[in-house]
Amino acid sequence: MDAVPVIAVIPARYGSSRLPGKALAGIDGVPMVVRVWRQASKARFLLRVIVATDDDRIASAVRAEGGDVEMTSSAHQSGTDRVAEVAGRIAADIYLNVQGDLPFIAPEDLDALAAPMRADAAIAMATLATPIVGAEEWHNPSVVKVVCDERGDALYFSRSSIPFPRDGGVPANALRHIGVYGYRRDFLLRFASLKPGALEQIEKLEQLRAMECGYKIRVVASVAPSLEVDTPEDLARAQAAVRAK
Repeated sequence: MDAVPVIAVIPARYGSSRLPGKALAGIDGVPMVVRVWRQASKARFLLRVIVATDDDRIASAVRAEGGDVEMTSSAHQSGTDRVAEVAGRIAADIYLNVQGDLPFIAPEDLDALAAPMRADAAIAMATLATPIVGAEEWHNPSVVKVVCDERGDALYFSRSSIPFPRDGGVPANALRHIGVYGYRRDFLLRFASLKPGALEQIEKLEQLRAMECGYKIRVVASVAPSLEVDTPEDLARAQAAVRAK
């Protein structure tokens, strides 16, 4: 298992509808994408951590910290497409797609995500999830929910509250999806070539493309779930978290 090479790729773009310039937003003076790179670089099982971007400003900020950057096409529609471009020219067995808006991502989570894929070559794609902690998360459409079968493979992802509790309340097994993915190389290149399906277009969830085409997604328990920064309010919470430390 130790010989299985794993690379983390952090796709980063400057544009963001809810938080323009998000990748370079400062958290206690450190650009967010640099914080993600620093955290990912602490993971034990990664050969390389690469920031994939089409923006010179992002590339400069990462390189100033000594980070590894790959310049990618500006035509990509998703972070997965950007990761696939990197996979097309830098060889590894497994690629972790680490979102650039997770400034406190735990390196232990990246190791946990890679572990089942390193142990079982039949797992083509994996992702992270964590228990939902309250009604606010449960009812928030920005919080993606996932339900799994007994093996831990995803049955469905949704912005709706699933599984729906007929008797009320929040189900004890309700899970929040964390948007970090692991892909085996051949699958990643194939996945990036697939056309979006109906469910993906309805929910605006890219992982549903794989499921609509019949592929399994292994769901791995997060070791230390962290804040995702999507809005100015999230950024303020991130600032407060750093100052609290």
